[in-house]
Amino acid sequence: MPDARIQDSPVQLKDLHLPPPWPESLLPAIRAHLAAHPTKVVVLDDDPTGTQTVHDIPVLTEWSEAALRAELQQPGPGFYLLTNSRAFPVEEACRINREIGERLARVAAELAQDFIVISRSDSTLRGHFPEEVEALGGALSRRLPPILLCPHFEAGGRHTIGDVHYVADGDRLVPAAQTPFAQDAVFGYRSSNLREWVVEKSRGRIRPEQITSLSLDTIRTRGPQAVAEQLNLADGSVCIANAAGARDLEVIVLAALLAEARGARTIYRTGASFVATRMGLAPRPLLTGRDLTKSTGTGGLVVVGSYVPKSTEQLSRLLAAGGATPVELAVNDVLNETTATAVVAAAARTVNAQLAAGHDVVLFTSRALVTGEGSTANLGIGQRVSTALVSIVSELTAPPRYLIAKGGITSSDLATRGLGVRRALVRGQLLPGVPVWRLGAEAKFPGLDYVVFPGNVGGPDALAEAVQTLRAT
Repeated sequence: MPDARIQDSPVQLKDLHLPPPWPESLLPAIRAHLAAHPTKVVVLDDDPTGTQTVHDIPVLTEWSEAALRAELQQPGPGFYLLTNSRAFPVEEACRINREIGERLARVAAELAQDFIVISRSDSTLRGHFPEEVEALGGALSRRLPPILLCPHFEAGGRHTIGDVHYVADGDRLVPAAQTPFAQDAVFGYRSSNLREWVVEKSRGRIRPEQITSLSLDTIRTRGPQAVAEQLNLADGSVCIANAAGARDLEVIVLAALLAEARGARTIYRTGASFVATRMGLAPRPLLTGRDLTKSTGTGGLVVVGSYVPKSTEQLSRLLAAGGATPVELAVNDVLNETTATAVVAAAARTVNAQLAAGHDVVLFTSRALVTGEGSTANLGIGQRVSTALVSIVSELTAPPRYLIAKGGITSSDLATRGLGVRRALVRGQLLPGVPVWRLGAEAKFPGLDYVVFPGNVGGPDALAEAVQTLRAT
């Protein structure tokens, strides 16, 4: 195939002349291995959208030793810990990961429970890498274990080919650094080639000679045994896993299981697709209105905090479809200390009144991007805006008929701070890549089905489609 490592412009998948995928599903072999070698999978998710590929899996928003002990003893392949670390400065993200790693190591040792850890992050490469992964790995083992980097995400069209990470746009694959995600005010980057991206993100601390990769040629033609031989990695190294489909992930995961059985201790930094395969989960049909919470007399609520172009386009389509009351929260007013309290209080009154009257409501932040000087200032702006949305949701007087949170940080903050969620169950997906949580008994609205809608997922009409499905409950 052409050397995709030199690609610096959009391509079509068919033009890359890839070898065919591995000829058979390896999920049965993965499940058989997991049955013979039970190992709990603990997923640290830097925002709640990483639950978008699993079903019937718990997600915790706190990690006391008591909570970890209880969850490690539950049946099932694993669980999520929602760290929301993407919303914090790197120092706080590292502290959170270090704290979880130390507690996990202690509790698992007490229980004699084998476990592996996946640091799940954005499939478009935004997040605290490599710092928080290194903090986690060091806390778990008092060394710097090798990192397997696999950002592939099938439902979102994120593929790694020839070490270049692509984002699908229709039938084109666009190098990730040429997408709006690479322009993120906090987590922006210049490199689509993941070897160069690792060096860039580590500011040269991780050297090119410390980086290896699993090629699609090896994955697709030689299979899991050959890949497992390449996973005997040195401490402090990074291995890039190329993947362009579900079978590629199955080969990589079975190879990782074989390597783990031989004593390899790797920490995984991946997109959401890897998690489901590592847990041995097969895809489940999308949820329908019949699967969700029965209707109440109140209206439904959509909260849009994400400001990426895809979210803005989806919001515009939803508002144009009609049938919902728009409530706009002006970011500049929220950031102004003299107006913030009154603006948030007025929005909360409007939302409550409209919901009580049975009307659906779309609460959204103004679309003009407001930035500060440097990543810390930009994170601070995001936190203040998110706090305003949390305040409005905290003031809800009755459970909405449905609740959609659009954006990773938005959905995390609304769940933990607005709704008081400590433990929820991932029920499945409403749309591809859009998970639904059933909230626990401790939440403000127990049993509510909460839709976690990633900012960067779905076509132009996806948000309107989700609302249409939920209105049918």
